Amino acid sequence: MPGFLLHVGATVICGHAGQAQPTVSDPRVKVAGQPVTTQSAPYMVAGCPFTTPAGVPLPCVTGQWVTGALRVKAGGQPVLLQDSQAITIPNGVPLTVVVTQPRVKGM
Repeated sequence: MPGFLLHVGATVICGHAGQAQPTVSDPRVKVAGQPVTTQSAPYMVAGCPFTTPAGVPLPCVTGQWVTGALRVKAGGQPVLLQDSQAITIPNGVPLTVVVTQPRVKGM
């Protein structure tokens, strides 16, 4: 499915509403004036409030993307799209793209 490309300014959250940011971007390819993100780069999660039923804090720490664009690449890596799928470590909940740039689509 086509979707809008993710860039470093996109708003991405874990399933518990922690903020996720890319660890690496591709500085050579930009959309909306910001570098795009690729499937190979993990995202760091900050502010995840998750606790176990016993009350032990167990926040999401990182997120790894498992799907990316099939036809669009940057630096040889698939770029991330608004509908790309990711899973967090250690909790296994998905990352959700809340806001991204609305002009450039990829497939």
